[in-house]
Amino acid sequence: MSSAHGQKIAFLGTGKIGEALLSGLLRAGKDPADVLITARRPERAAELAARYGVTAVSNTEAAKVADTLILAVKPQDMGTLLDELAPHIAADRLVVSAAAGIPTAWFEARLAAGTPVVRVMPNTPVLVDEGMSVISGGSHAQEEHLEWAEEIFRSVGKVLRLPESQQDAATALSGSGPAYFYFLVEAMTDAGILLGLPRQVAHDLIVQSAVGASVMLRDSGEHPVKLREAVTSPAGTTIAAIRELENHGVRAALLGALEAARDRSRELAGGGK
Repeated sequence: MSSAHGQKIAFLGTGKIGEALLSGLLRAGKDPADVLITARRPERAAELAARYGVTAVSNTEAAKVADTLILAVKPQDMGTLLDELAPHIAADRLVVSAAAGIPTAWFEARLAAGTPVVRVMPNTPVLVDEGMSVISGGSHAQEEHLEWAEEIFRSVGKVLRLPESQQDAATALSGSGPAYFYFLVEAMTDAGILLGLPRQVAHDLIVQSAVGASVMLRDSGEHPVKLREAVTSPAGTTIAAIRELENHGVRAALLGALEAARDRSRELAGGGK
């Protein structure tokens, strides 16, 4: 893996997330001549090949030729894909799975003995190069494999390496995380309308506030409590709103929601086995 940039890399299942990864890797300097893609529909494969200058191939050819295979199909389609690929993947290839809930052991049981597998949980902001991807190595993945996987996913955002035992928790927080913020923005927009603002005005106010708050959280180095306290003046509007949130158990509801997401991720993993 030391000559990762000269390696052939194949994206199998090039939907939105797969295309975002493909696009990011090419922008980061990967030679399109070293990139293969597969897609379920021939017209989709042809469209991607034309757009990015990469080569569209069959799943079987990708398995035979590529040094690194990134499997970005839906979890329910992974079994069929592995049945097709497994006979053609040599044990010195790297298999990277971006499918939620499926453990590395599931892949290792279906691939040649010793095949390195890396599991990744990206989230949808990879589409705008602001993704959060969590990676975990299987039992045969070495440091060089993890570093190469990190390099791939760093092209579309931040990457964090965690033990696989923490993947379900990470899925609940960051994999599903964007949906919680969209839900909050939706509710706050409705509140703005209730308070007399046009929908678009409410939307613009909330979205920019969310962007600004996110940048401050990321760049200031301050604890979120300190940032919140800086907005919360004595007997002011913010503390009145915070009291209502606490009275309605919003904090407890969030804890329960994330536990439910974590538990569902575990159930999906169990089904994958």
